[in-house]
Amino acid sequence: MENGRENAPIADGVVLKMVDIQKVFPGVKALDNARLTVRRGTVHALMGENGAGKSTLMKCLFGVYAKDGGKIFVDGKEVDFKSSKEALENGVAMVHQELNQALKRSVTDNMWLGRFLTVSKYLPFTSEKKMQAETKRIFYDLKIDVNPKTIMSTMSVSQRQMVEIAKAVSYNSKIIVFDEPTSSLTEEEVEHLFRIINMLRDRGCGIIYISHKMEEILRISDDVTIMRDGKWIATKRANELTMNEIIRLMVGRELTNRYPEKHSKPSGVLLKVDNLSSEYANLHGVSFKADRGEILGVAGLDGSGRTELLENLFGMATRRGGTIALDGREIKNRTPREAVKNGFALLTEERRATGIFGILNIRENTCISSLNNYKIGPLLSKRKMKEKTDWAMKSMRVKAPSQETKISTLSGGNQQKVILGRWLLTDPTVLLLDEPTRGIDVGAKYEIYQLILGLAERGKTVIMVSSEMPELLGVCDKILVMSGGRLAGEVDAKTTNQEEIMALAAKYV
Repeated sequence: MENGRENAPIADGVVLKMVDIQKVFPGVKALDNARLTVRRGTVHALMGENGAGKSTLMKCLFGVYAKDGGKIFVDGKEVDFKSSKEALENGVAMVHQELNQALKRSVTDNMWLGRFLTVSKYLPFTSEKKMQAETKRIFYDLKIDVNPKTIMSTMSVSQRQMVEIAKAVSYNSKIIVFDEPTSSLTEEEVEHLFRIINMLRDRGCGIIYISHKMEEILRISDDVTIMRDGKWIATKRANELTMNEIIRLMVGRELTNRYPEKHSKPSGVLLKVDNLSSEYANLHGVSFKADRGEILGVAGLDGSGRTELLENLFGMATRRGGTIALDGREIKNRTPREAVKNGFALLTEERRATGIFGILNIRENTCISSLNNYKIGPLLSKRKMKEKTDWAMKSMRVKAPSQETKISTLSGGNQQKVILGRWLLTDPTVLLLDEPTRGIDVGAKYEIYQLILGLAERGKTVIMVSSEMPELLGVCDKILVMSGGRLAGEVDAKTTNQEEIMALAAKYV
């Protein structure tokens, strides 16, 4: 069975078989005889570094991409879906990492978009009553506490994620793909998701679970398939694998430490924030100090004010009160443009919505925040832009055919690296990072940690929001804990533990 060359239909008990799948994009072979076999009523984890081909393989299954070779069998029958609509109608659903929803419409409208329920087969008029009742039923079944009439834009990312999961379930799917489903969920919401997944597994559904969080993988999955550079590497039972074995198969080398050694020694206050409050967001009277060369973590539950804190510092949100002082000098940061001039940079949580310019290429995305540096008179120097982009791509180890590649075609992790490279070119004094490793593999995470520590060693201040507490404990010097829009406490990363952080996070809830 060389390179997965199997052409026989799938056996009983197997809901999905993908054989010798190939996909070529200009300048890169994204899938090279990739394969996947999913047993009915199991959770099958799909793992690999960013750019390994996981999402591409799933998009070939889901009809988003047309495969260039290979065969796909669902329930023993060969299929070749030409669109996601066709895939959904045939029992294959996918919950994408990057949410693509109609934000100005209600939850009900989003649930039934493209397939509105009608009054009856004889009266082809849309029935709002029917759709709301069915939405309520599905939500009750999945124990999702969301009002079907709510407008999507008013909800948190985690609530919107739950709606997307409910939508996938509403198709009575036999295969559901979850692409980084827990990246924006709290611990409590993750537990809820796992209960939903276990319920679907018990119903005989085949679950494909894409994640970089190995603790989750080993806990929830029955089987694990590992990919590298578009190729199938191994498929094993989850109970036969250890975390170190998964890392070795993923990256092709041993990775002994998950966090690099810290050498920076914070010295002297660089940033002083006093009584910061937001006009329209949940942020009240936050005060703290951050030293030169310090990595300051921000922990808290979803809705605690972590993102709001960064957005206020960067001038994205309207400030009600409070002062910001940089190196002893008060600064206003009324707009992002002003913040960048003052040496601030912000990497946002919502990569697709507020991070990348999807229609532009890598070079344009990399240079867009530092265009003044490439001016020759009134014109931009393409040569200079190419040089700086080349440096950023090499520094961040971005996997892409060329600078001309559209950023929207890259994997989520590689998009994140481009955005980080963009901000590095502005040479920031204070780097604000909102979930910088969301949806990023263990190898790339290590590289980003090295970069953060390198900036700290150069005397920069890094403020990092993360939902992963081991990450905050492993990388940061101090951790601010937010609760209910207030600062609940400040702890030393060397001496604190997850229990202390969680207790503070619940202080004003």
